[in-house]
Amino acid sequence: MYNNFGVNMKKDKIDIIYEDKFIIVVNKPAHLLTISTENEKERTLFHKVINYEKQKNKNNKIFIVHRLDRDTSGLIVFAKSEKVKKILQDNWDEMAKTRGYVAVVEGRIEKKKDTIKNWIKEKIDFTSYTSDKPNDGKIAITKYELLNTSKSYSLLKIEILTGRKNQIRVHMKDIGHPIVGDKKYGAKTNPLKRLGLHANILELKHPITHQILKLESKVPSIMLNMFSKD
Repeated sequence: MYNNFGVNMKKDKIDIIYEDKFIIVVNKPAHLLTISTENEKERTLFHKVINYEKQKNKNNKIFIVHRLDRDTSGLIVFAKSEKVKKILQDNWDEMAKTRGYVAVVEGRIEKKKDTIKNWIKEKIDFTSYTSDKPNDGKIAITKYELLNTSKSYSLLKIEILTGRKNQIRVHMKDIGHPIVGDKKYGAKTNPLKRLGLHANILELKHPITHQILKLESKVPSIMLNMFSKD
């Protein structure tokens, strides 16, 4: 159903899933920041994408639209103009029609599928937590479906209907099945040496053409191999 438009090109070690004159969508590897802060000067995905663009034309620009955590992999959208960036950021929840992930979580989940709905707030230390009290924070809705299990782990298909900070990580902690490698939110194991979270599906309404782009990134084999049968 979903396509990568046949443009998986390796340029400056970036995996391009889709590109036109308005946007570029790339596959972010784990262990790489989306963009740096004043305190983080290391090379980032943003640096790699802007370098790729400037190789084509030194006047080209890139604008960040959204982020993934350093140890999360998957689809990231960059805009090629401030106008397009503003359109996407101002209308992200409406334009990002489907946001799908695959996650490896600790333990064997009993419910085959469920929807988690509550309100997320942020602590002074920048971690997030949930409240079941209506309107006590920002509404957060996460749907999951069980894909596979092993003795100690579960593989989930996840869709977020809202985009709160650390939403999936917080919700998995809440149901007692934190994402592997997520020590910040209660994980006790780190078999992948990264977060077991990958943003693999994005159904995006194009900010200019209004075409519905169905974008997909392959789930890292290291995640799937945890559930391969001997």
